[in-house]
Amino acid sequence: MIVTCSLLVSSQPIWLLVLSLLGFLIILQRSATVVRWVYRAFLRPPKDLRRYGSWVIVTGATDGIGKSFAYQLASAGLNLILISRSSAKLKSVSEDIQSQFPDTNIKIIELDFTEDDIGAGIAEIKEMIEDLDVGILINNVGITYPNANFFHEVDEKVWMDVLKVNVKGTTWVTKAVLPKMIKKNRGAIVNIGSGAAVINLWLFCRYVDRFSRSLHAEYKDRGIDVQCQVPLYVATEMASRVASVSRASLFIPSADDYVRAAIRRIGYEPRCTPYWSHSLQWCFACLLPEAVLDAWRLSIGLQRRRKRSEAMKGIEG
Repeated sequence: MIVTCSLLVSSQPIWLLVLSLLGFLIILQRSATVVRWVYRAFLRPPKDLRRYGSWVIVTGATDGIGKSFAYQLASAGLNLILISRSSAKLKSVSEDIQSQFPDTNIKIIELDFTEDDIGAGIAEIKEMIEDLDVGILINNVGITYPNANFFHEVDEKVWMDVLKVNVKGTTWVTKAVLPKMIKKNRGAIVNIGSGAAVINLWLFCRYVDRFSRSLHAEYKDRGIDVQCQVPLYVATEMASRVASVSRASLFIPSADDYVRAAIRRIGYEPRCTPYWSHSLQWCFACLLPEAVLDAWRLSIGLQRRRKRSEAMKGIEG
């Protein structure tokens, strides 16, 4: 049989053999990609997060994704430092977590990242972690434009607040925590970006992505795993307000479902889309030319802008 196959192959024109080989290699590559995706999304075991340290800092910890991180990390046996601008929400969340997980130690810091001067809050973080084994930082705090608008239509205070929270806040909290991780040669920093941003917010999301990539290159040899997570829509209050996401679905996970997937990815790739259906959507989106993708994003923003304009006219009428 081997001789027959050999004769059959040798009788074919060289161009057909080359095309067949290329086709086989492409199929092999695609198959390997699918197998790798299945392994990462469903089969790869999560890392033991306690090896980084016994304390976790979570910013934006009283709502949505940040709140879910707090609960699920507490259930994993980690102690928490929760940061948010609402003192009442911080106390409520911390008391509820404490009631469910009595062995969890919790500290809270009230910090409004939209303030012009957050130096006092950053100093409080540094002082609080001085004697703590901080292993993980979840930079989750973030805000977006309340409505879909062109950049020139957005009020200056709105986009300045976005800049302060998403860029300045993430940067300064990271800078406050890094020295502790460098000293012990281990740690994990998770920056929550966004793949579902309105087109004129893309700049801020790009900053988080590039900032994370640079930190990964600088500190990977010091035992610090830096990762940018890029979710699409998650059923949170922010998504409901901005994109009219009313409930979870096949392609829009709840905050708890997203965070379960997110925790499994901590410590691995420098950039990832943790939730399986989000990663599928990214895969198909990447097949489109960038111009088509930009036009699609813009059309979504324009549609939301038009609906809001019609709603405002109705109210005025």
